[in-house]
Amino acid sequence: MMDLASLAVFRTVAKEQSITRAAELLGRVPSNVTTRVQQLETEIGVALFQRDKKRMILTQEGETFLEYADRILNLADEARQVVNPSAPAGTLRVGSMESTVASRLPVPLAAYNKAFPDVTIELSTAPTRQLVDGLLARRIDCALIAIPSGEWWLEPGTLDTRALFREELVLLLPPGHPDILSASDIQPKSLAAFAPGCTYRTLAEEWLTGFGSIREHFAVQEVGSYHAMFACTAAGSCISIMPRSVVDLMRHLGPVREHPLMTVDTFLACRPGFDTPAFSEFRKTLETASDIKK
Repeated sequence: MMDLASLAVFRTVAKEQSITRAAELLGRVPSNVTTRVQQLETEIGVALFQRDKKRMILTQEGETFLEYADRILNLADEARQVVNPSAPAGTLRVGSMESTVASRLPVPLAAYNKAFPDVTIELSTAPTRQLVDGLLARRIDCALIAIPSGEWWLEPGTLDTRALFREELVLLLPPGHPDILSASDIQPKSLAAFAPGCTYRTLAEEWLTGFGSIREHFAVQEVGSYHAMFACTAAGSCISIMPRSVVDLMRHLGPVREHPLMTVDTFLACRPGFDTPAFSEFRKTLETASDIKK
């Protein structure tokens, strides 16, 4: 019979890709985990995993089922916390932009973990658009995102937001690059940036092209980290745009030239009405660290 325990077993096996590892994490014997998965597949009527000697790989149907299992388990956890709000406990799934994790979260996360040891923080990183998708699909509970001009591309009321940090976006140029007055003065014609969905990339493309097509002006070199962006720029092959708070963490990687562009706020976002004890205290902790005071 499909129940929360079976869904939890399935999700753990899917994430670990291993019966043995899942059994260790769940405190079960491997045969019990195998039986649970087999019973679930029999009840649903499709194979959820492709099995080989060492790994359990999700089938296409398994990938789809995992999305629903995540939503059900996360909603059940939220319900438990709301119904019994005696003290912050359980799991809080936090999404964040890479830049915020690097420059803004270490101190408040440490303070929160010390104050509320019964809360498990599951932290994941992604660009803003993907984080919003995760919020709406209930894969995460809250997220730190950049949404210029208020709601911008979001429909009003889609999310509850609170501005926490004000970031100065900086254009980084290779060392020795002449001063610039506009994008036309930039010599390298390649922008190092994250994949589409990153607000900072969108703002960079708009500024560089005057809201035109980026392909007509610059090539985009997609990279996976701010360290890679900085290194490409310091080497002279690209330009990049990132918050000054991140630049300050990377000056040891090499010399670059800086050109201030604009300020953008970082918001703590959640679904309307989401207010578990764990999230309420997390919000208070971040508000204490905020540089945008109300």
